Amino acid sequence: MTMTQTAPITQDVLTIPRKLPEGPKNLVGLTRDQMREVLIAHGTPEKQAKMRVGQIWQWIYGWGVRDFNEMTNLSKAFRAELAESFVIEIPEVVSKQVSEDGTRKYLVRIAGGHEVEVVYIPEDSRGTLCISSQVGCTLTCSFCHTGTQKLVRNLTAGEIIGQVMMARDDLNEWPEPGAPKDETRLLSNIVLMGMGEPLYNFENVRDAMKIAMDPEGIQLSRRRITLSTSGVVPEIARTAQEIGCQLAISFHATTDDVRDRLVPINKKWNLEVLLEALRSYPKVSNSERITFEYVMLKGVNDSDADAHRLIRLIDGIPAKINLIPFNEWPGAPYERSSNNRIRAFADIIYKAGYASPIRTPRGEDIMAACGQLKSATERARKSRREIEAETGQGG
Repeated sequence: MTMTQTAPITQDVLTIPRKLPEGPKNLVGLTRDQMREVLIAHGTPEKQAKMRVGQIWQWIYGWGVRDFNEMTNLSKAFRAELAESFVIEIPEVVSKQVSEDGTRKYLVRIAGGHEVEVVYIPEDSRGTLCISSQVGCTLTCSFCHTGTQKLVRNLTAGEIIGQVMMARDDLNEWPEPGAPKDETRLLSNIVLMGMGEPLYNFENVRDAMKIAMDPEGIQLSRRRITLSTSGVVPEIARTAQEIGCQLAISFHATTDDVRDRLVPINKKWNLEVLLEALRSYPKVSNSERITFEYVMLKGVNDSDADAHRLIRLIDGIPAKINLIPFNEWPGAPYERSSNNRIRAFADIIYKAGYASPIRTPRGEDIMAACGQLKSATERARKSRREIEAETGQGG
């Protein structure tokens, strides 16, 4: 070959990406802008791209369609192009358990073979889906079963919103194209209270919740979404500005000494710093109160003195206090406060002018209650490790 023949080949080699694409791209989890960009990159004319995004968006998030061939307002040729370059994939359901009280717990598998748990809690007038933001957790809160599982990785935006789509599949809640709008919602609320700390995965959580709130898709109001954080102070104001959802704080103690033990992130951002951030939270108002979650632990944080101290700490913050009877798990180092003690604690808070509902534990018989989530595979791995350690086997 002559130099003139080899030069173009050399140029082609130099421009090959270092990492080749791993199959078709998943459209689930892309924001509208991101979807527009990938469509243009795959040949959609710029003038058509916004319209195409709107059409595809409604099929995926309005009607729950996963097959491009069913997107009948797109040309057959364009549908074929989409099917060649893209997929519409959500986490795979590995198992589903249904509690005596109707609570559903799903174990779902994501990319890499990792698994997370998702819980659906039905109520008379609504249904709440508790979703995960990470595989495992970094926080090691001592009362939480999930915290005993090491962090593996953050979930992508697609894996987060995919949990919502999976639940809508199971509840058979996708409307039929062209059917009259039904205002009844089986899945009416989302709480980011599953596995992981949402504010350690801020961008993916934000993008997923923007999809959930989009008026042409799943259409959940921002007031129907609650993000629970253990107190990642630098991201708290950003939550109001970029997501706009309701805020819950995993609080659980009224002194730094006790909170350091229960919620170790307190050593980084203590009660004073956390409460200062909450007082200046952009969304805080009497109509949008901050929820303080407070797990009731016998002899640890449940005294009358704790209740009075809690009232002093949150003074000036529009708030409600969610009292959570401790949900025990095998090997847990704490016990649940007695019903009488919880009621006495709640009464002190109520008389100070704060709503103090006592959360009814749901799904305890299937380990789906607050603080109990931990993937079955991780439990099995731990069991195997324990057996091997006891018998002297294993590597």
